[in-house]
Amino acid sequence: MTATIEPSTVPPVDTRQRKPVDLPPDGPPPGPARPPSQTPARLPRSVEIPAVRIGGTVLTLLGVLLLTFVVHLTLISQLRHERSQQTAYSDFRKELAEGVAPVGQTDLDGGLLRPGSSVAVLRIPAIDTRQVVVEGTTSGVLQDGPGHRRDTVLPGQAGTSVVLGRRAGYGGPFAGLPLLGRGDEIVVVTGQGEHRYQVTGLRRPGDPLPPRLADGAGRLTLATADGRPYLPTNVLYVDADLVSPAQPAPQRRFGAQSLTAAERSMAGDPDAWVPLVLWGQALLVAAYAVSWAWARWGGWQAWVSGMPLLTVLGLAVADQAARLLPNLY
Repeated sequence: MTATIEPSTVPPVDTRQRKPVDLPPDGPPPGPARPPSQTPARLPRSVEIPAVRIGGTVLTLLGVLLLTFVVHLTLISQLRHERSQQTAYSDFRKELAEGVAPVGQTDLDGGLLRPGSSVAVLRIPAIDTRQVVVEGTTSGVLQDGPGHRRDTVLPGQAGTSVVLGRRAGYGGPFAGLPLLGRGDEIVVVTGQGEHRYQVTGLRRPGDPLPPRLADGAGRLTLATADGRPYLPTNVLYVDADLVSPAQPAPQRRFGAQSLTAAERSMAGDPDAWVPLVLWGQALLVAAYAVSWAWARWGGWQAWVSGMPLLTVLGLAVADQAARLLPNLY
């Protein structure tokens, strides 16, 4: 038997043309928005790398500065001392020949001697030492050689003359003082001629003082740091009595009450702070310039162009910092 379908149950077919659906040119419509990423944005390489380089360069320069200070104190200062002594010896010989070498606290014009002026030549044959003695005992003055304490008479004159000198830095002119013994000879040449002393003993703070001088007698006291080089524990004194005729001393215009704290044993020089700050600022500016150049030019180009300037500034800073150390180091 054949099944029949009634026409009323079949839906009519839509014969009209359907309108095409337009899709986005880049594909299907986008889905729901994703949450923003929690990963921090990375700095561009052009910003990140220079910052790291500058920080590393600054640390490197600080290390170089510390190394420069050590090199200056142990090597460069010795060369400076030798040069200063050669110049001072030549100038003092000329003054002796012309008869204008100082014989008191004042110069030919009547003013106090300028700190650093040559006043004597000191020889100690037992330790093979010959040094030009300069006026003044601050740390800066003693960089050039042993210094005569301004409130005492000059060597060779009646009274006690005191001369301070460094133990290790800047040539270490008094490094051999601990080797001296009783009876060793000390010869000093001043504008009043040649004077001879004999060592009577070594002493340290707390030891008995030498006997009081008789009227018209003379004594020379040498002082330096006692202990290991650059790590002194005390002050060492060498006393020597004048055995040649004592010379008259001109009227004194500078007494112990006028002596500044920086001129006493184991004192630093506070006047070094101002030049130290100025040289330090110049060094920081130069270091920043080298760091900037390294970040943009390259390492070797920056060092070749900036190293000479940094070296000069570093040595200047080290020289001023050394003045802050005790004057007998």
